[in-house]
Amino acid sequence: MATAISANKAELLAIADAVAREKLIDRDIVIEAMEDAIQRAARSRYGAENDIRAKIDPKSGDMRLWRVLEVVDQADDYFKQISLKDAQKKQADAAIGDFIVDPLPPIEFGRIAAQAAKQVIFQKVRDAERERQYEEFKDRVNEIITGVVKRVEFGHVVVDLGRAEGVIRRDQQIPREVLRVGDRVRAIISSVRRESRGPQIFLSRAHGEFMKKLFAQEVPEIYDGIIEIKAVARDPGSRAKIGVISHDGSIDPVGACVGMKGSRVQAVVQELQGEKIDIIPWSPDLATFVVNALQPAEVAKVVIDEEEGRIEVVVPDDQLSLAIGRRGQNVRLASQLSGSQIDIMTEADESEKRQKEFVERSEMFQKELDVDETLAQLLVAEGFSELEEVAYVEAEELAQIEGFDEELAAELQSRAQEGLDRREQAARDERRELGVEDALAEIEGLTEPMLVVLGKAGIKTLDDLADLSTDELIARKRSGERRRGKETAPDDEAARGGVLAEFGLSEEEGNRIIMAARAHWFEDEGNGEDASADASQ
Repeated sequence: MATAISANKAELLAIADAVAREKLIDRDIVIEAMEDAIQRAARSRYGAENDIRAKIDPKSGDMRLWRVLEVVDQADDYFKQISLKDAQKKQADAAIGDFIVDPLPPIEFGRIAAQAAKQVIFQKVRDAERERQYEEFKDRVNEIITGVVKRVEFGHVVVDLGRAEGVIRRDQQIPREVLRVGDRVRAIISSVRRESRGPQIFLSRAHGEFMKKLFAQEVPEIYDGIIEIKAVARDPGSRAKIGVISHDGSIDPVGACVGMKGSRVQAVVQELQGEKIDIIPWSPDLATFVVNALQPAEVAKVVIDEEEGRIEVVVPDDQLSLAIGRRGQNVRLASQLSGSQIDIMTEADESEKRQKEFVERSEMFQKELDVDETLAQLLVAEGFSELEEVAYVEAEELAQIEGFDEELAAELQSRAQEGLDRREQAARDERRELGVEDALAEIEGLTEPMLVVLGKAGIKTLDDLADLSTDELIARKRSGERRRGKETAPDDEAARGGVLAEFGLSEEEGNRIIMAARAHWFEDEGNGEDASADASQ
């Protein structure tokens, strides 16, 4: 670049053209960088205090150098100001407040000045190149791109993309895949970020979207939108499941993705280093989709708990290990695919669990309603599980149970109400023994059993409750997947949950309770302001 500064006009423009072509940036940016370099060199020659400008004609290559001076009545800063009298010698119609141009002779660049100018031009060109790269790649997220491995740094693979470099971080590579310098590699652009050291283009071979795009390249029906991949779950390098649906009834989505003799799916498998892929027909019915997702295991029954976002799957005893998969892989991928927590249990475990629940509920009804075992079991068999359900269900629904009549239904509802009242009173007594303030009981949405739980957790005053966040109050406990009726050990944070997690409060209800507990803070602030006003008066 030092040559560019001292070159003649034709060479100056030729060099600008060459740099613009090489770096794929606008020629005007290169010329602007040269002008900036000349200005800096001129300031070091004539003094940094001067407002010096340089201009290179982009067509002829002519270079002009001048200093800008402000016309004032009496000049104080001789570097940037000029008196009216002196200004009129240079420009007859000059007036106070005008800016006049004072031409400067071209400067000869020494070695140091030329080196400094070279650095300025390099920096400007580098910045323009980075901006061009960012603009080129920012809208290409989720697009498959091919590059050549340039180097491997601390396990991260740097890929030459032609006009830029991309990085496949270690966690976005396929495990046990070895990429060497010079290898051609395909990956998806997962994100593009503008950073101080230039645009960072992050690539991924482990992302589920990468598999989607590979199938779109191999299966024309996916590319045309006839078949849609609704969900993807991957254990990179090992196994994957994809849920597909056809928008044309005459086309089998699974068969189209597999291809003739498995040709289409095998092309994707080879690209993913032998990753086994289960292609599953997607269904809007969650239970059906879960059954499909757990293939090749056979499922006997599916129970969905929408409130908890969990799915309980019952399988024959001989299918348990197949449903779970090696190291829980099959059920984990099915969980990711369906977006719900899946609990696996055998028919024997399920029968034992249901029997235990049946006995517990029957005993509860016997005790609370003061009825015999047969009547209590009949209520449980009809689907009643809580005292509240008996107390608040329509009387006609109870009377329709075989062997019941309106009189018995009314009596059961009356006893259920009395049982709830007893529970409420017992909870109130326990709450008071725990030292929970009555002010908490006045908050809408908090029941006496809830207040007992709060008291046991050490939350006994309005301030105690007000100090909690909504998550700390209501966040539900997240447990691990169940194996043979047992849960895997969850981490501590997931196990804790909110104080009132067991009551299933919504976020809106939790927010309302917290804000009601904090209301006295704002009242106190208002009273304090009123007192201050009275004192000042």
